[in-house]
Amino acid sequence: MAEPQRLAAPARAAVRGPARYTVVSLPADGERRPEPGLVAGPFESGGRRSSAALLTGVPGFADGPFTVDGRTAVGEVTLHNRAELHAALSAAGRPAEPACPDGELLLRCWLALGPDGLRAADGMFTLAVLDGPDLVLVRDHVGARTAFHCRTSGGGWAVSSSLRALRERPDVDTGLDLAAVRSFLTFAYLPGAETLLRGVSELLPGRVTRLRADGSVRVEEFWEPQHRTSDQDLTSDQFAAELRALLERAVARRLPDGEDVAVLLSGGVDSSLVTALAARLHDRPVHTYSISFGNELPNELGYSGLVAAHCGTRHQVLTVPGEQVAARLADTVALLDSPVGDPLTVPNLMLAEAVAGDGLSVSLNGEGGDPVFGGPKNLAMLVFELLRDDPSEQARSDAYLHTYRKCWEDLPVLLTGDALAELDALGPAAHPRRHVAPYLTDRRMPSLLDQLLHCNLRTKGAHHILTKVERLTSSQGVQGRSPLFDRQVVDHAFGTPPALKLRGTEEKWILKEAVRDLLPDTVTYRPKSGMRVPVQQWLRGPLSELAGDLLLGPAARARGLFRPDTVETWMRGSGLLLPRQGGKLWLLLTLELWLRAYDL
Repeated sequence: MAEPQRLAAPARAAVRGPARYTVVSLPADGERRPEPGLVAGPFESGGRRSSAALLTGVPGFADGPFTVDGRTAVGEVTLHNRAELHAALSAAGRPAEPACPDGELLLRCWLALGPDGLRAADGMFTLAVLDGPDLVLVRDHVGARTAFHCRTSGGGWAVSSSLRALRERPDVDTGLDLAAVRSFLTFAYLPGAETLLRGVSELLPGRVTRLRADGSVRVEEFWEPQHRTSDQDLTSDQFAAELRALLERAVARRLPDGEDVAVLLSGGVDSSLVTALAARLHDRPVHTYSISFGNELPNELGYSGLVAAHCGTRHQVLTVPGEQVAARLADTVALLDSPVGDPLTVPNLMLAEAVAGDGLSVSLNGEGGDPVFGGPKNLAMLVFELLRDDPSEQARSDAYLHTYRKCWEDLPVLLTGDALAELDALGPAAHPRRHVAPYLTDRRMPSLLDQLLHCNLRTKGAHHILTKVERLTSSQGVQGRSPLFDRQVVDHAFGTPPALKLRGTEEKWILKEAVRDLLPDTVTYRPKSGMRVPVQQWLRGPLSELAGDLLLGPAARARGLFRPDTVETWMRGSGLLLPRQGGKLWLLLTLELWLRAYDL
C-alpha cells in the first residue's frame, strides 16, 4: 500500500480544452519550481514530491486528476467497452459510478483487478499514476496513444504525453541521440522505446512501467498477442465467421453515439470493409474522404468511388497539390513526437482538417489490415528464408532491415566520418537490428509469417501507424480510431493458421473471406496497388528549393550528420542513381525539419 499522501491537491480547474499531460516525481528536498497547468499535488511521500499538470493548448485528450484508493492519475483515455468494465468491477465488489470519466474507470480497473483489468479494457489510452514515491505508467495494448519518460537533472522523473514538453523542461538535459538517427534512417520511423532525444524513452504498448524513486525501471507485460493452438481444429469458414463477428463488434464499438462518423477511404480492402461495416451498423450518416494528387497519376479513386456509391456514403475527394505540401510540411512535421518518413503526413493532416470542418469528432480508418493479417512485405522475407545460405539469426534480422529499402545500406556514404565513428563506438548493442531480432527469433510464434506479423505490429504499428494517426487527427480535435487494430481482432488473427492469412499468393485471405459479402469482388480481390505519392515530382518541383536550402544549408552542415556531396548527388539524380532516391531524400528532409522544430 502506498504511503499516505500529504499536502492536499488543489481544486480541479474547469474543463480546459485540448490538452496533454506532464507528471513529475522529484526529491522532496530538491529545487522547487512551479509546474504550469498544475492539477494535482504537490504530494510528498517517501521523500519524493510528485505532481501532475495538464498542458492546455497542446492538442490532445488529457483529463484528470482522478484519485482512487490514495492513487492520483491523469491520462489520455478513451474506452470503447465501458459497460463490460463496469460489470467486471461490480463482480469484484468494487463498483464505479456509472458516469465516472474513462480515466478514472481505467484506474479503478487496474487497482481492483490488476493486469486483468487492463487486459479487459478496449480503447486508446495512456495513464500516469502517482503511486507514493513511484510513477506508474500504462500504455494501451497496441499503442494507439503514447507517452514518454526521462530522468531529471535533480534525480527525479518526468513523464509527459508530449515529447516537446520534456524537451522544454529546464531540469531535463536532452541532446540528439545518434543511434536513434540511424534507426530512423533505417526504418523511416523509430521502432521501439528510443526517441531522438537522448535519455528520453517512449512507453512500450501492452506494458505497465513503474519508475522507482531510486532511478530503476520495472516493466511488466499485461498483454501480448499469442499463438493459440486451441482453435486449430476449426474450419476456414468458422475462422472467417468468428472474424466477421469480431470485426462488426470492433467497428460498432468505435462509432460515436448520436453523431455522424467519418471514414478515411483509400479504396483498398481494409478501409473499404470498415466503410461497409460502418454504413451497415451506424444509425447516422457515414462521410467518406479520399485524397488525390491529380488525374495524371495512378490512383485508387475509381475503387473508393465505387465503394462510396455501394455503401451510400457522403463522399468527398480532397486534391492535394504539391505546392500545398511544400507550404505545410514544416508545420505538419512539428506536430509529431518523432519524425515519420511517410509522404502522406500533410495529406493526412488535410483529411483531418476536412473531417473537423464538417463538424465530425470521430474518424475511422482501415489501418491494421497489413500488419495484423499478412499484407505486403512478408513475401520477400519468406522467399529469403527459402533461399538463404546463412543460417544465423542475424542474417534473418539483416534481411528484414533490407526489406525496408530506406537508407540503411547507404549509411557508409551518407553519414559523415565523425558520425560513423561515434556509431561504431556504441557497439552492436545499439545496432538497428535490436528492434526486430527479438520478434524474428521468438519461438512462441511457431511460424515465420506470425513472427513477421508480430514484428510489424509491435514496431511499425505502435511507433508509426497509430502514433501518426493519433497526433495528426488530435491536432484537429478529432479522434482517429482503427478497428482492425482492435485487441480481440488481433488475438483472433494470431490464433488463425498462417495458411489462412497468406493463401498461396493471396494476402489477407481470411480477412477478405470474412467480408466478401459486403463489397464488390472487384474491390475485395483486386491486387494491392497502393496510392502513388509523387515524391519525386515534389522534390524536383515545389520542394526543390526548400530541400536544397535545408539539407545543404549552414545549420545542416554545422550539425555534421550527412555528407554534403552525397546529398548533392541524390538531389541532382546524377552519379550512382540509387533505388528509391526520392523516398530517401524525403527521409532526410523530414528529419531536418523535425530537428529544427525541436531546436536540435
